[in-house]
Amino acid sequence: MVNKPAGEPENAAITAQNLTATRGDRQVLRGIDFTVRAGRVTGLLGPSGCGKTTLMRAIVGTQAKVAGTLQVLGRPAGDPALRTRIGYVTQDPSVYDDLTVRQNLDYFAAVLLPGRAHRQDRRTAVDRAVEDVDLADHADSLAGRLSGGQRSRVSLAVALLGTPELLVLDEPTVGLDPVLRRDLWNLFHRIAADRGTTLLVSSHVMDEAERCHRLLLMREGEILAEDTPEALRRRNDTPTVEEAFLHLVDAANTRAADQERANTRAADQERP
Repeated sequence: MVNKPAGEPENAAITAQNLTATRGDRQVLRGIDFTVRAGRVTGLLGPSGCGKTTLMRAIVGTQAKVAGTLQVLGRPAGDPALRTRIGYVTQDPSVYDDLTVRQNLDYFAAVLLPGRAHRQDRRTAVDRAVEDVDLADHADSLAGRLSGGQRSRVSLAVALLGTPELLVLDEPTVGLDPVLRRDLWNLFHRIAADRGTTLLVSSHVMDEAERCHRLLLMREGEILAEDTPEALRRRNDTPTVEEAFLHLVDAANTRAADQERANTRAADQERP
């Protein structure tokens, strides 16, 4: 990774230029460029397998074989100084089933704020995180006995313990009922508005696009578009973001087919 690129927006929380990532012999991210603005809720949307999780892992510094420029909160992705500034929630809840909600949070708070001098800070952080995710009534319940949605909220509470500047959430609403999905999205917007936190939220559910300030639309390791939901609808003359996405996919397929035909013609002309 290199230092801050020339011309990087001052309000950017994340910037990428010519970002690639490979797994085995497959290129998962294909030279993508994008910007995530600070203090906003940005949706990373696209079908399963398009590279969303790989991109998020690159941003938090856990993805191998990444090349290009990727700046996060003004530092190269993976810089040790970013560890306490980023909260990352994976698709699978990362909690201990044999501990209560509060015990899980106490454990992770002790990792973030070790030592007796931070005892009160840890207690305050845990109380705030429990309230943030609306689990006060279940604070003394074993995590293993919670519903899937509640366990997902415990993972989110863990990520909120250190009041991160950037929250990276990998499909946090998958499998949740409509009420829980609505409540989580309301929470995401409160965190951004009240704390100035930047949120990058991935999903393959297109109706969640309308809940975001800005969108990154992905397909097959590429960024098809980067804009607000309203601008994407207007630019593609469609009533929904989903239809705008499909329009962009069709255009990308047409370009790829045209390029393949051009390559075939060029190869034919080179043959003796």
